[in-house]
Amino acid sequence: MLKVRPAEATDLPAVQQILEAAIRGGDTYALPRDMSGSDALTWWFASGQEVFVAESVGRIVGTYFLRANQRGGGSHVANCGYIAAATESGKGVGSAMCADSLERARERGFRAMQFNFVVSVNHRAVRLWQHFDFEIVGRLPEAFLHPIHGYVDVYVMYRKL
Repeated sequence: MLKVRPAEATDLPAVQQILEAAIRGGDTYALPRDMSGSDALTWWFASGQEVFVAESVGRIVGTYFLRANQRGGGSHVANCGYIAAATESGKGVGSAMCADSLERARERGFRAMQFNFVVSVNHRAVRLWQHFDFEIVGRLPEAFLHPIHGYVDVYVMYRKL
């Protein structure tokens, strides 16, 4: 059974392991592939971000953050980042975290959610976000250097809450 809950201090080693694997892969986040584990945690748990984990049978299998996409006049739009453990691909972790984040964003008074940098060749993520009614509202040509595909487009995706 999958449970999504706020991250706790005891979750940090598992979250760090998930973050490091995604960062080293270099195919989804625009971060240095040699970023240290402690720097990854600092980035993920940045001020103004709430962090959550997906837990299955006592194991952390994914994590996401929720924050305002912008400050001031843009603070009514939420932004999230999600990472599931590589071993959990295709098991519904991303879907559970997205559903949870949409509900939490509504509870916090956000009126919309925006993803600023969705790598176009991350087809699984694009399909998942579209399943949750996100639309591609912008395309940034060749904005991401993918380790396999070279320069690829990035999407801005958006939906009202």
